[in-house]
Amino acid sequence: MFKRVLLQASSGVAILAAAASVQAADITGAGASFPYPIYAKWSAQYHKETGNRVNYQSIGSGGGQQQIIAKTVDFGASDDPMKGEALEKNDLVQFPAIIGGTVPVVNVEGIKPGELKLTGSLIADIFLGKVSKWNDPAIVALNKDLKLPAKSIVVVHRSDGSGTTFGWTNYLSQVSAEWKDTVGEGKAVKWPTGQGGKGNEGVAAYVRQLKNSIGYVEYAYAKQNKLSWAQVQNRDGKFVQPSQSAFAAAAANADWDSAPGMGVVLNNEPGAESWPITAASFILMHAKQDDSVRALEVLKFFDWAFKNGAESAAELDYVPLPDEVTAKVRSIWSARIMGPDGKAVWQ
Repeated sequence: MFKRVLLQASSGVAILAAAASVQAADITGAGASFPYPIYAKWSAQYHKETGNRVNYQSIGSGGGQQQIIAKTVDFGASDDPMKGEALEKNDLVQFPAIIGGTVPVVNVEGIKPGELKLTGSLIADIFLGKVSKWNDPAIVALNKDLKLPAKSIVVVHRSDGSGTTFGWTNYLSQVSAEWKDTVGEGKAVKWPTGQGGKGNEGVAAYVRQLKNSIGYVEYAYAKQNKLSWAQVQNRDGKFVQPSQSAFAAAAANADWDSAPGMGVVLNNEPGAESWPITAASFILMHAKQDDSVRALEVLKFFDWAFKNGAESAAELDYVPLPDEVTAKVRSIWSARIMGPDGKAVWQ
């Protein structure tokens, strides 16, 4: 009798556990550190509203691409949009999720956020090691009102495969022929000078610790770590401050149909208000899913974020996708992401 009661109780616990698993879902993602602050905030809000958990690991775009290809996560994230042939080879679907900006950050005594002015070509020369002192005439000429020290510039860059690095080096390749010819662009490059930090988090930490340093991070990291950022001269010759409106101005004329997987690069866009180092961050999923339920939970999360996440995005100075773009994304879900039965996961 006692044994039967135990069995019944055990069975009841199993049923309750099964019911709980139906009610609440846990999904996993990994990749770019660029969007991590907003994905973390969205995930917390989504869990509070729905009970579902989204576990996102900030490991860099290269890691995100590798993990989704290996099917060790439910979705990958990358700021370096995969090209059409890579998407096709790995049977992946790509879509944008958020827009933000990369900013040069500095730790120079007496320089407050937004005071320093830099041009794209000058940033390239600093990262090439050609301009190595803060009081170099080229920097002083742009910043006559600032007291710049006769100190060596400490360059900080990413050490991991990074979509932020892709965006940064893509921009430098557009504004400096020497950078394009000698270093080029990519998630990882052979840096001429400097030291590496892992993730936006690592670069921000190094710049905060190292006096007279310069690095590059997504804008939310600059603000969260109380770092000084620089104004940058844009394509129209205007020195602009990083802001949500400046990122939105750069993305305003994006042609999302111009690249496979909506993989547009938003650097050096025209417009007097445009921030010159702007990027979309992308999500990667398999076109043929092994588990329709888990795939649907991923899409439900991003659908919720598109509908409910704009205010949170603005608080962190990201730019939410326009409604016409999210409508296009949902149409891609319906047409491309299929369950093991061949039916569309998103209907």
